[in-house]
Amino acid sequence: MKITWIGHSCFKIESGGYTIITDPYADGYVPGLKPLRESADMVLCSHEHGDHNARNLVKIRKGQTSPFTVETIDTWHDEVKGAKRGPNKIHIISDGTIRLAHLGDLGCELEEEQVRKLKNLDVCLIPVGGFFTIDGKQAAGLADLIQPELVIPMHFRDSKGKFGFDVIGPVSGFTRYMDSVLTLEGSSISTDQMPDARVVVLSPRDMA
Repeated sequence: MKITWIGHSCFKIESGGYTIITDPYADGYVPGLKPLRESADMVLCSHEHGDHNARNLVKIRKGQTSPFTVETIDTWHDEVKGAKRGPNKIHIISDGTIRLAHLGDLGCELEEEQVRKLKNLDVCLIPVGGFFTIDGKQAAGLADLIQPELVIPMHFRDSKGKFGFDVIGPVSGFTRYMDSVLTLEGSSISTDQMPDARVVVLSPRDMA
């Protein structure tokens, strides 16, 4: 499986010639990111906000056989059961070898059964910026609870102001609570060459 961070909460996930795009953002919604133009076989959106639901910007291919199974967990975008920002979906994606979860804009604590479903992950894509989602400390606590093999943070701002919303925090608010952190200049990793690290920080592929 190849995992590419396009930017914000948008990833390209590829396996067996099949491509999934998660949480595509509309033009002009995320500071510092280029307009998104992609082709894929499937689009998954965690919720219906403009920085996560721009399905129209992804050209859908037809005829490919999917190696993936997709399971969803219904959660909330805030700490008050959606009263502020509505619902959020976690997507658990498996190609039969690698089991990955994209947590979307998770903004609440998880119930015991939801935590159980997130055990035994190979990769977890987790929001860490706070304000709209759980913050870095909460994300670190959740990572410690579910114990994925690899954590990739998302939904944070660049500490130098190159990308991301001003109101959310930088990735350091998460990584300072984590051990074995590897920061890459590139935007992609392949799970057949898993890094010797617990956390991998990628660079957005589509910075303006």
